[in-house]
Amino acid sequence: MIRVAGLRVERDALILDAIDWTVARGEHWVILGANGSGKTSLLSTLTGYMALSGGEISVLGETYGRSDWRELRKRIGICSSAINHLMEGHETALAAVIGGRHAMVGMWGEISASDRAAATRILKQIEAGKLRDRPWRFLSQGERQRVMIGRALMARPQLLILDEPCAGLDPVAREHFVQFIERLARRRGSPTLVLVTHHVEEIMPAFTHVLVLKGGAVLAAGPKREVLTSRVLSTAFTAALRLSRKRGRYALAVRAAPTAII
Repeated sequence: MIRVAGLRVERDALILDAIDWTVARGEHWVILGANGSGKTSLLSTLTGYMALSGGEISVLGETYGRSDWRELRKRIGICSSAINHLMEGHETALAAVIGGRHAMVGMWGEISASDRAAATRILKQIEAGKLRDRPWRFLSQGERQRVMIGRALMARPQLLILDEPCAGLDPVAREHFVQFIERLARRRGSPTLVLVTHHVEEIMPAFTHVLVLKGGAVLAAGPKREVLTSRVLSTAFTAALRLSRKRGRYALAVRAAPTAII
């Protein structure tokens, strides 16, 4: 699904250095790291929005530099809170989902019966059927994120990238959303998921592997049980952290610093 070998990205400084990463079919990955670790830059290179300075990237069997990345993007679904700000307030949830098939924000022109039927079906699949005719301005942040996933699924992607989808959600909305992601990941025929986050609480049991970045390089990568450790995360976030796991869910606590003796 994804193969990254020796990826290097340089601008005024080194942004990504010697990144090696492979995602196989049937795996669901989390990209984890502190702010500035390189998560966004890695996504930008995967989707062709940032040129690489060295190395090689292959996505869905297509190799960067040898294939038309504009066509490849049609096979990749992206759910990002950044897209939310581009949506028109009067646009309905149905229109927003339909726009995903045509890579359009702000649907115009006649909507075909087949697109309308497909979008209605997807809204039901993402447990948002009741939102069909609700304008964007009246959707909660959590509802908008679900619609964004529906929009991404409209193009029938083989790969779905979730770029910090819980940003801006309150704790209850976040929990409802990650539970929804869990059901989506376990659904038959689900695309390969890549979740970008810096919160271990958002890593659901369906995710199988973790890539941890630090300073633009790979700190650790592999099966979730091997990579998610207190030691790795303490190094990633440059703090003394304690990772706990209960019923397949994770929590992170910052160890108290020793009190100075005066």
